[in-house]
Amino acid sequence: MRKVIVTLCLSFLLGWTSWSQEIKHVILVSVDGFRPEFYQEEQWGTPNLKQMAKQGVSANGVRTIFPSVTYPSHTTLSTGTLPHKHGVHYNTTVGEDGQPGEWIYDSKDVKVSTIWEKAKAKGLTTASVSWPITLHNPFIDYNIPEIWDFNRPMDRITPTKLYATPKGLFDEVLTQALGQIHYNQLNLSSLAMDENLGRTAAYLIRTYKPNLLTVHLPNTDGAQHSEGREGDEVARAIAGADKAIGNIWDAVVQAGLEEETLILVTGDHGFVSTDFSIAPNIWLKEAGLLERAFFFSTGGSAVLQVKNIKDQKIVEEVTKVIHQLPERYQAMFELIDETMIRARGGEAKAKLALSGKLGYAFSNQSTGEVLTSSKGGKHGYYPNFHEIYTGFVAYGKGLKTGLVVDQMNLEDIPVLISRVLNFNLEEAEGVYMPVFQTKNIK
Repeated sequence: MRKVIVTLCLSFLLGWTSWSQEIKHVILVSVDGFRPEFYQEEQWGTPNLKQMAKQGVSANGVRTIFPSVTYPSHTTLSTGTLPHKHGVHYNTTVGEDGQPGEWIYDSKDVKVSTIWEKAKAKGLTTASVSWPITLHNPFIDYNIPEIWDFNRPMDRITPTKLYATPKGLFDEVLTQALGQIHYNQLNLSSLAMDENLGRTAAYLIRTYKPNLLTVHLPNTDGAQHSEGREGDEVARAIAGADKAIGNIWDAVVQAGLEEETLILVTGDHGFVSTDFSIAPNIWLKEAGLLERAFFFSTGGSAVLQVKNIKDQKIVEEVTKVIHQLPERYQAMFELIDETMIRARGGEAKAKLALSGKLGYAFSNQSTGEVLTSSKGGKHGYYPNFHEIYTGFVAYGKGLKTGLVVDQMNLEDIPVLISRVLNFNLEEAEGVYMPVFQTKNIK
């Protein structure tokens, strides 16, 4: 660390500066379920991403958080902090019955400052398209939040009209950019969703030229949940996301901003193909412990929830039950202890979790068979293997052309944004990755 600091100081004294100082606009695109293979392997139809990776900077993998699920990961991307700081641990609340509760969607649930807040404090213009947990966010100037009708979940258009800010913004987008689309063209039933979100982002760029724009493209996640890591729908989904990203960059060029714009493409997690689902609450029920604790499934992992925080012995008793399982069951998962949970930001009260091995996921069931068929794909696993890592591509002027970073952390990305746009994320837990070239200012 000292060597890096000395190098930077010498560079300054000798009249060198980073190309990052030329950047006035940053676009952060999250492709839900993004994987490095999508821009590294020929089989995937992603010409835009491959060109950006070749001419810009990419990573072999980005380690995500625990559990590796969408809403907490996106909150890490927007804050630079892990869940133990920003306060969003799961996509939903945890019901007392062990089932998922309400979705976490309101910005008030984020406990630390965000990149939008810090950018606004510097006098910059902010915008966002379909980013999780942005409802009622006062620091986003042009906000199309991710929200749907909880009585009619396929309808995202009606609540988006209601909650987009400033008032009437989404009606403006429909009139000027999208047309009067059907609600199925803005939900996960159709690949048109990513296309329309990309067109929305492109319109905001051309019209309002925000200094900071965040965009969430969810279709690739839906396809991998259905098919796993490989499949025709996965190929179509990532190709659609690639097209949307190409359209976003085209809008940058049309707005005359290409010389001062940095686009970052990343994701929230990778994916694991699954064949089987494990129901660990059946083991707790058989041991007479289910009245005191339960495992809450996040898909690829199951986190122990203790009903009475004063119950000092329950974690030890559950651990004993797990250790006494037949070896065949124990080979299906990894035991995640408190130290490992803390290392990637898991909730403070969590002392024990299970993370599936390749091919295995978890359910919340407490009756029936312990092991059932579950064909498709999951995330939520502990992030200590490549398949669950997400990807990273940076494209713009002054980057170290062709640089491939072996591994980053998710929390490093907002730190990079803060450095480029010249604001401080005091609570951030990531590090700055020097991906820009230097230039002589003499």
